[in-house]
Formats: sequence, C-alpha cells, structure tokens
Amino acid sequence: METQELHRGRLIDHVQLVVRDLTASHTFYAAIFNALNVPMGGAVESYFWADELFVSTADSAAAQGRLTGRVHLAFQAQDRDMVHAFYKAALANGGLDNGAPGERIYHPGYYAAFVLDPDGNNIEAVFHGDAKRSAPSVKVTF
Repeated sequence: METQELHRGRLIDHVQLVVRDLTASHTFYAAIFNALNVPMGGAVESYFWADELFVSTADSAAAQGRLTGRVHLAFQAQDRDMVHAFYKAALANGGLDNGAPGERIYHPGYYAAFVLDPDGNNIEAVFHGDAKRSAPSVKVTF
C-alpha cells in the first residue's frame, strides 16, 4: 500500500460534493485553493480532492447517481489578505458574489467572504483573527 499523509482538523473527516460540470468546478476550486495555499489532487476526468473535500460527478459510485443539494462550506484563511485573494480568485473563475470580504457579527475578528460556486454552493473563506494554534493540523500517516 502506498503511504499517504493526511492533515485532519477538528470535526469533519470528509465532505463530498457531487457536481454537474466537473471541469467548471475544477477550475473554480483550483483557483480558490491556490489562493488559500491548499494543494489539490485527483484526476479531472472523474474526481478531485483537497484535504477533506472530494468533488465528483453523479457517475461516481459514492454519489449513487445524485447531485448534492446546496451546501455551505467554510475554509480557513491565514489572514485577511488571503480572504481577499480567495474572493478575487473565485469571482475570476466562475464564482458569484455572495458577500464581499469584511467583518461579520459572529464573533470579534471574524473576517470572511462568501461566493457561490458553479453549482450554487455557498463557499466561504474565513479568518478568525489573531489566535495561537497548538499545531497547524493533525498529521495522519498510513
């Protein structure tokens, strides 16, 4: 078995989005993950992934022939500039504005931007303000 390295956070193990147009979604997510400094993997022909997010067509075995409904996904940004880079990359690559970068009321320092991906999913990049992490992620190797 080939060794793989995963980085896990807190609650979610993985999420699968099932989309209509994999090429359009790949273009959109490649741009925003580049802005968020998150590597992607997988083949555009059937699926792709980035950390815990898997994106496929309805033809994949896991999708069982059905598209996912509207989903809200929030990705962590390292700072406010990264939120802006996410927003700009999303709009330039098929995303639609759903909330320009700015402070939100959720807690002091919550700085986020929202866009709709090509399938209408609400995608967010958020910077929670200055904070100290015990580790950048949990590293799992198998």
